[in-house]
Amino acid sequence: MLVIGLGNPGGRYASTRHNLGFEVADELARRWQLPKARKRYGGLIAEGRSGTGGPRVAVLLPQTFMNESGSAAGPARGELGVPLDRIVALHDEIDLPFGEVRSKLGGGLAGHNGLKSLGRGLGGPEFWRVRAGVGRPDSTDPELVSAHVLGRFSEPAEQVRDLIGAAADEAERLIERITTETPEEASGDG
Repeated sequence: MLVIGLGNPGGRYASTRHNLGFEVADELARRWQLPKARKRYGGLIAEGRSGTGGPRVAVLLPQTFMNESGSAAGPARGELGVPLDRIVALHDEIDLPFGEVRSKLGGGLAGHNGLKSLGRGLGGPEFWRVRAGVGRPDSTDPELVSAHVLGRFSEPAEQVRDLIGAAADEAERLIERITTETPEEASGDG
């Protein structure tokens, strides 16, 4: 399993909505007690097992900025030999209300530039996604939408922690489903 947290590197973007994928990936690495991440593939990667007796996992945080995430994810996938349907991308989703979490296999890449880059870098869009709702601003103006996702959360810190935890829980359920069921069984939208 290759788990890819989407976000932007550097302190300027820490704790922003668009870095939610990084936060969820960090939570999973903590839960699984993975070793300290090392620099590789243009990202930070930690490898181990998803808990005692769990499947082998690699958690990748591309350090290429969101719009170029695929340039880190593609080489990681290639060298690790991970099938596309055994990749889970963790990301923010403005089309879901704040706090809602859903998972799905494949589908459109919408306007999410990180997902578009992953699709290019991984060789197609048929990878799993854990979508963590950050809500949409009351505007379709691209500048306001960009400011929203690149902005820090306005919700209370406890609610943000709950969202990170809920997305990590969903990722763990999804990984268990993917690794224990047949591909046809696992492909149901969660």
